[in-house]
This record gives sequence, structure tokens and C-alpha cells, in this order.
Amino acid sequence: MLCVFFPSLHTDKKYASKVTFRTSAAKPIFILILSLAGLFMLDISMGSVSIPFGNVFSILLGNAPNSVWGDIIWQFRFPKAITCILAGAALSCSGLMMQTLFRNPLAGPDVLGLSSGASLLVAIVILAGASGSSILFQISTNPWSVAIAASIGSIMVLILVIIIAQKVRDNVSLLIIGLMLGAATSSLVSVLQFLSKAEDLQAFMIWTLGSVGGTSWREIQVLSCILVAGALIALQSMKSLNALLLGENYAQSLGIHIRRSRFWIVMATSIMAGGVTAFCGPIAFVGLAVPHLVRILIHTSNHKILIPAVMMGGASLILFCDILAQLPGSTQVLPLNAITSLIGAPVVIWVVVRNKRKTF
Repeated sequence: MLCVFFPSLHTDKKYASKVTFRTSAAKPIFILILSLAGLFMLDISMGSVSIPFGNVFSILLGNAPNSVWGDIIWQFRFPKAITCILAGAALSCSGLMMQTLFRNPLAGPDVLGLSSGASLLVAIVILAGASGSSILFQISTNPWSVAIAASIGSIMVLILVIIIAQKVRDNVSLLIIGLMLGAATSSLVSVLQFLSKAEDLQAFMIWTLGSVGGTSWREIQVLSCILVAGALIALQSMKSLNALLLGENYAQSLGIHIRRSRFWIVMATSIMAGGVTAFCGPIAFVGLAVPHLVRILIHTSNHKILIPAVMMGGASLILFCDILAQLPGSTQVLPLNAITSLIGAPVVIWVVVRNKRKTF
């Protein structure tokens, strides 16, 4: 009936497809927003100290019925939940860009060796700090030492990757080089672990298990700036990412500068993945699994929709994993990486099985 009064609706197929696409994507995005909000409230409501759910709203509104409860929410649970959102959004966005750049569904933010580089410097500070020189000991006792060491390690690997990316023409070679850099740094970490003391080794192993509960408000501000910078680069690279899905030759035919685009994609991934690793440790499987989970809800390859959806999905996943890690009803807290691996590993298996029948 509308086509009788508005003939353009019948002829303009491009406009109709855009309307259909936006309508089909609106419902899943709305579900992701509701899931994110619900998991956020559930995460700050749960912990070793039982706080009634209604009182959590009162505390957030500034009417704390108990000063102790207020301190627990504002000084521990709320920063932890915000860290979950920032870390999940950064890692999932990084994973999406890596999978698109390398056109490999099993690529993640750690394929460039950034996590391994961060682990190497953290291992030097923690494992060699107590038994090494006085300078290393002074550095290791600084409360920001682990974050600074992880950042420097990620930046060192980033510089190497950027130099290599300017000289290597194909993405497959860049992927292999990134994996080899990760293997080399991991071997050095293994040597330091073998030579370290038991108490230092325990501290390093705790860091490698990943944690979102140890960040202060100042660290959250830094992590927020890192996420904003990386997300802005990712949003500016949407056209390049969409074109790269069909191959480098097609992207070049559309006027995409491959080397420049690859540089900024690698830069954004390195900034976000390195920042999260610096403050939260190496969190596994989130960047790899979330893009596939989001594509189940949203059947599109348009990064204009995928980037914000994946960021919300990553934030929701880490909030969910943090809730499970707290063991509701218990004072015990499981390592975050143990939960993310239990969820991410089945997703990887599903991706491998699916790709036996369907190409990426």
C-alpha cells in the first residue's frame, strides 16, 4: 500500500535494504545493552559480603544505609566492574580487528606477541627484582612497577611489529612473525621462572592468571584513555576493515592504502591489548571468542555495527566471568583466566568444526 503513495520506496532498493538491516540489528544490540546493564548491577551486588540488591541502588544514588557497605561498593566492587567493562571492550575490539586483518577466525589480540612482551618485562621485574640489583629491587617495590613494566614490554614488541609491518607486504608473514616473537619472549620467561625463587614465582603466576580487582581509580582513568584512543582509531578504520574482508586486491581497488591501514589497525590493537595486559594481566580467549559469539546474534560483516556490538559483548562476557569467578555464596575467588578459558575453548572448537564446512 505504501508503494502506491510513495513509489520511491518500491524503486529505491538500496534504501529498503538499509532500513531492513538497521531493524534486524536493532534488536540484538538492545539485547546486548540490557545484558551489559544487568550483569553490571549483578556484579557489583555479589561478593564475599552480602549486600541486599535494593541497598545497592541506594548506595549508587548516594544514600548508603551503611558506611561499610558504601566503602565496599565504591572502593572495590564498582571499580572492579568498570575495569571489567573497559578490559572486555578493548580485548574484544582488538580481536575483531585482528580476525579481519588476517582473515583468520582464530586470530586474537595476542597474535602479535604483545602479551608475551608484557610478560617478559613483568617477569624481569618480579622474578629478578628480589634477587637482582638494587635498582631492580627499588623498581619492583613501586606499586606501579608491574603496569609500567607490562606497558614497556608491549611497546617494545609493538615497535618491532610496526617496523616489520612496513617491510612485510603480506599479512600472513606478519602473523607468523608475531607468533615467533611471542614464542621467543615466552622462552625467556621460562628461563627466568626456572631460575627464580618460589615466592617470586608465585607472585608472577598470580599475575599471569589475570585479575580485574586490583585497579585503582587512577589506573581506571588511564585504562579509559587507552580504550578511547584505540576505539577512535578502530572507528576511523571501519571502511578499511570492511574492504579487507574481501581481500587486499579488492581493498586496493577501492582506494584503500593497505600499509597505512594495517599500521593503524595494528596500532589500535596494540594500544588496547597492551593497556589491558598492563593493568589486568594476560586475559585469555576474550578477544578470540567474543567476535564469534556476537556474530551469532548479529548476522552482518559491517564493522560499523560489529565494533560497538563486539565491545558491548566483550564487556558483558568479562562481567559474567567475574560473577562466576566469585563463587556466589563463598569467600573463595577463582582466577579469571580459568573462567574465560572454560567459555572460550568451546567457542574455538566450534569455530574449527564450523570452518571445516564453511570458509571464513
